[in-house]
Amino acid sequence: QVQLVESGGGLVQAGGSLRLSCATSGRTFSNYAMAWFRQAPGKDREFVAVINWNTGNTRYVDSVKGRFTISRDNAKNTVYLQMNSLKPEDTAVYFCAARRHTGTYSYTTTSYGDWGQGTQVTVSS
Repeated sequence: QVQLVESGGGLVQAGGSLRLSCATSGRTFSNYAMAWFRQAPGKDREFVAVINWNTGNTRYVDSVKGRFTISRDNAKNTVYLQMNSLKPEDTAVYFCAARRHTGTYSYTTTSYGDWGQGTQVTVSS
């Protein structure tokens, strides 16, 4: 059974930092793309960042470039999202997702078949 379990969310002041973790189990994700999405109240779920587990290549949404970093630890089967210089508009539930990597990156929720339960990130002004 595939499991993605997020942790690390919380309440932080604007300008602060958080590191989210996504612990994976139930499958070898070496040929997968691992992504972070977020969903703010009343809004659609949106792409944040993605990493190719094999190569470590990454992509980011423009609004987080230079502030967020996605990475993975092969030994721990865990994907991370380091979030720095947080802004109130980063407030959302953050989800980890996985899809088999096809050679191109996908930024849409429908392309990802495995999801975690989400972790809340709240940034106060």
